[in-house]
Amino acid sequence: MNLIGQPFDRTDGLLKVTGEARYAAEFPEARLAHAVLVTSTIARGTIASIDASRAQAVSGVLLVMTHENAPRLPNGGKAQLAPPAGRRLSLLQDNEVHYNNEPVAVVVADTLEHATDAARQLRITYRASAATLDFAQAKANAHAPDKPQGRQTDTQRGSFDDGMRSAAVHIDATYTTPIEHHNPMEPHATMARWDGPQLTLYDSTQGVSGEAQAVAKTLGISPGDVRVISPFVGGGFGCKGSSWSHVSLCAMAAKQTGRPVRLVLERPQMFGPVGARPHTEQHLVLAARRDGTLTAIRHDSISNTSMIEDWTETCCMVTRMLYAVPNQVTTHRLVPLNVGTPTFMRAPGETTGSFALESAMDELAVALRMDPLALRLKNYAEADPQENKPWSGKSLRECYQVGAEKFGWSRRNPTPRSMRDGNTLIGMGMATCTYPANRSEAGAIARILPDGTAMVASGTQDIGTGTYTVMTQVAADALGFAPENIHFALGDSSLPKAPVSGGSQSAASVAPAVRDAANAARAQLIALALADPASPVHGIAPDDITVENGWVTSRSQPAKRDPAAAIIARAGGKPIEATSTVKPGDEKQKYSFHSFGAVFVEVRVDADLGTIRVPRVVAVYDVGRVLNEKTARSQMLGGIVWGVGAALQEESSLDTRYGRFTNANLAEYHVPVNADIGSLDITFLDRPDPYINSLGVRGIGEIGITGVCAALANAVYHATGVRVRDLPVTLDKVMQPTRV
Repeated sequence: MNLIGQPFDRTDGLLKVTGEARYAAEFPEARLAHAVLVTSTIARGTIASIDASRAQAVSGVLLVMTHENAPRLPNGGKAQLAPPAGRRLSLLQDNEVHYNNEPVAVVVADTLEHATDAARQLRITYRASAATLDFAQAKANAHAPDKPQGRQTDTQRGSFDDGMRSAAVHIDATYTTPIEHHNPMEPHATMARWDGPQLTLYDSTQGVSGEAQAVAKTLGISPGDVRVISPFVGGGFGCKGSSWSHVSLCAMAAKQTGRPVRLVLERPQMFGPVGARPHTEQHLVLAARRDGTLTAIRHDSISNTSMIEDWTETCCMVTRMLYAVPNQVTTHRLVPLNVGTPTFMRAPGETTGSFALESAMDELAVALRMDPLALRLKNYAEADPQENKPWSGKSLRECYQVGAEKFGWSRRNPTPRSMRDGNTLIGMGMATCTYPANRSEAGAIARILPDGTAMVASGTQDIGTGTYTVMTQVAADALGFAPENIHFALGDSSLPKAPVSGGSQSAASVAPAVRDAANAARAQLIALALADPASPVHGIAPDDITVENGWVTSRSQPAKRDPAAAIIARAGGKPIEATSTVKPGDEKQKYSFHSFGAVFVEVRVDADLGTIRVPRVVAVYDVGRVLNEKTARSQMLGGIVWGVGAALQEESSLDTRYGRFTNANLAEYHVPVNADIGSLDITFLDRPDPYINSLGVRGIGEIGITGVCAALANAVYHATGVRVRDLPVTLDKVMQPTRV
């Protein structure tokens, strides 16, 4: 069979469109109680007093849990796991308040309505302290983080000063990106149930295995006593990659009440307690010779973190590896603010960092009077300049070529404001896309059942990306079974352990384990048939045997074949089972693993009003082997749409008087709708990576957003002559009188 790569329909599609797919807040439980999270209304200080009398008097109230009566947790509720696996949580262990909208109480009642009413009756008095909320003022006290996400904080290669002296043209500019909040359709939701010492959590999470470990450590119970179930996730994008406060609070409330408890965050509660993309300020200095050869780059990034935990937006990572420049300096610094701790948000670091770098490259091209694409080709990195390693695979040149031809880049007049249609200014911009190719240890199990079907499973999760489908395709090809005869199971921490669905690593990690387990089960099935004198294939040479649609078949004599169900029945009727655990070897010591792409954007800007429309985007990607052309394209569609939103609309507005976000809802936190998006033309080169894993598969979830913000901003400059360096690119910025 050859299902891998085919545009196979989603195996879970019917469940979703018929409403039968159950999400975390939809699992029924007898005696289910409902919890409402109460959050702080000051940005810094302490809780002076709590009057719970009115809340407790509401009909049906079972528990009002505050720092005064919450269970005392070991180590103060700190999970003793390094972030981001173990976050610094707010678990009602003291009366401190570190940011506005921080969890300070949980109210549990027999119905959601009663719990909501009681939560509003809770009277909390605070003793407020002066909060640090102004980034511009606070950045004077910025500090260096300690190896953000395990990578170097700062780097230097060559001599930046020498590179500057040897250059003829310099670009010195600062770019900013705002705080942005994840807004998946499904808010965070948890249901907790205790059965004696055993805790079951139905949670909307990007990592069932990691969450089980984190919650166990936080609550001080055995990891074997925690089971996390998450068969469907209504979007995560990074915010559901960690176990946040509400998860453990829900478990604590269920323990206190002796009943299953469900806790669903309200939309405004998505702004603070569950992470965000932080504000960044990035200073770029680029130096080049007249022919466009880069001689030096300096990239200094400052981003905000919280007062309770350091988290770094690793903006400089893309600058370290993308272009062949001999002299380079990169730095990361953090500014603690009284806001919730930031976290991963689709392509963390690469989204924000590529905006700054690729905008600066466009500015350099303008200063050199050089085509922006030609400038990138002039500085093409044939090997990783930071790691000094060959790429595991890189077809970026072809991405540029194919994308430019599809887009019609050669028709671009390089002079700003030179292309128009009546009163509409037309702009064309481009940028490079890149994201690391990651993988981690993952396990899988494959069973061929007595009825001739198969069950294959891994403790991964499907966050909407199509994991159910692509793993069914991998298993079907390996087993030789029709996909409709395979049930792929995931979303359960009791299954073989798999990594978090973050860092674009699920497919690259889980697919090889699924393939190996399925191959091992298939080999057992063949061995049983060949050893059985009653089998039609008995005595046939093993290298003449294959499995097709669940039948063990002779290649040279197709009439000689034996169905899996019959083989198992004659062998005693027990399922055939095989497990596999696959982990990285030393390949990262030898090669640098990244995916690449090129994105071209056309914008149309009203010359009088400054309104921006995006009629078309063309993008070409080198992402290794594509497991499913249809789901892969959907991933890129989502990434590009998000990139358009980040470029033109997304911004969390912080009231620096109170530390509250003023647009903490979907009415005022703007994201693109259908009318905002034009034609999206997506191409995959589909070149298997020969070194990353046995399938040549890299992850693709995050590269689609990278480069889009810069390409769009570059297109706006080409259309208007106005260089916007501060996202989002809004019409007021485009209409500014001074043009670059």
